[in-house]
Amino acid sequence: MGRAAEMLGVTQAFLRNLGAAKLIEPQRSEGGHRRYSRYQLRLAARARELLDQGTALEAACRIIILEDQLAEALRINAELQQSRDRRQPDSASRRTA
Repeated sequence: MGRAAEMLGVTQAFLRNLGAAKLIEPQRSEGGHRRYSRYQLRLAARARELLDQGTALEAACRIIILEDQLAEALRINAELQQSRDRRQPDSASRRTA
C-alpha cells in the first residue's frame, strides 16, 4: 500500500478511504498486504483528480463508476458496429443475387 500511495502521490489513508467507499478492493498478499492492479491505480488517480477539483469522495466515486460504465458501453457499441459492418457487404450481395 505504501508503494501505491507513493506512486500516486496520495496517503495510505486515501487508499483505505477508496476501499471503504468500495471504489477499489485490492487483493491481499499472503502476508496481508494490499495489492493494487494497474486498473485500480488508474481509478485511484482519477479519484485524486476529482477530489483536487473539490468533488466530494462519494460523488467522485460515483462519477468514476459512471465513466467506467460509459467507456465499457462505448467499447461494446464499437465492437457491435464493426461486426455489423463486416456482415453488411454479405447481406447486400445476397439481396442483389
